[in-house]
Amino acid sequence: MTRDELAELMAGLGHRLPDPVAASGAAFADGSPYKIEIPSVEGPAVLAAVLEEADRLDVRIHRTSQGSGVFMLTDDEIRQMVKLGAERSIEVNLFLGPRAAWDIGGQAKATHAVGAAARGNEMVAACVNDALRACDLGVRSLLVGDVGVLSVLGRLKAEGRLPADLVLKTSVLMPVTNGPTAAVFASLGASTLNVATDLTVQQLGEIRAATGLPIDLYLEVPDDQGGFVRMYEAAQIVRAAAPVYLKMGVRNAPNIYPVGAHLEATAISLGRERVRRAALAVRLLTELDPGLARA
Repeated sequence: MTRDELAELMAGLGHRLPDPVAASGAAFADGSPYKIEIPSVEGPAVLAAVLEEADRLDVRIHRTSQGSGVFMLTDDEIRQMVKLGAERSIEVNLFLGPRAAWDIGGQAKATHAVGAAARGNEMVAACVNDALRACDLGVRSLLVGDVGVLSVLGRLKAEGRLPADLVLKTSVLMPVTNGPTAAVFASLGASTLNVATDLTVQQLGEIRAATGLPIDLYLEVPDDQGGFVRMYEAAQIVRAAAPVYLKMGVRNAPNIYPVGAHLEATAISLGRERVRRAALAVRLLTELDPGLARA
């Protein structure tokens, strides 16, 4: 049943739904209002499993992102991921460098709010080194968790020392929560913006009004970022925020960063389930609003 049909049914019962949100009127270059991102794709084995599951469930995946960091992958692993992505026209995104949560500092142990910060210039330099290495190996999409690092990478990109087509994706650990912040991140060189997981549809519309950059939003949110499951909001979210990447986390799942062989089976299992969650979300979104072109 479409949302319009549901609204008519509920109104007949005396329980009117809110009016539909205003459509952003924007889309990706190919005309799609939304695309699907699978996060926590930590290496080539996980990526291969995600692609296999996407084929089985007939889900089009547009981007995968990784959380353990460039420096936790070998050159060969990165090359394999780049190759798989190129073969399927999928954007392969890798997280940069060490971060506060893994460092010797104490604040990040007490709160997630600073977990992705780069503590000191040495850590900023490590992130820059990760970026240069990843780009040399063919990566063209990097996940940035620190405002200063974003500024430095934006400058290097503008000066031609990083590829002009390099995507700088901001992290949910550095969340955009309002239009002015979105505009600041855009001015620093961001290519795509991770927003806070708990924003209302109206607040997403405010961010869309402030920038034309794609918005990245968890539709199902990991427990350490709130644990929300927002699938029934998908159509309203896409209308307000397009162009938007819908990210599929998994509730009740372990934190697997940094991944290694000791956690590979878990990472693969979670990757497959994220694709299944995406299939559920696309089905529901299409039912609620058939006018939204399938990504």
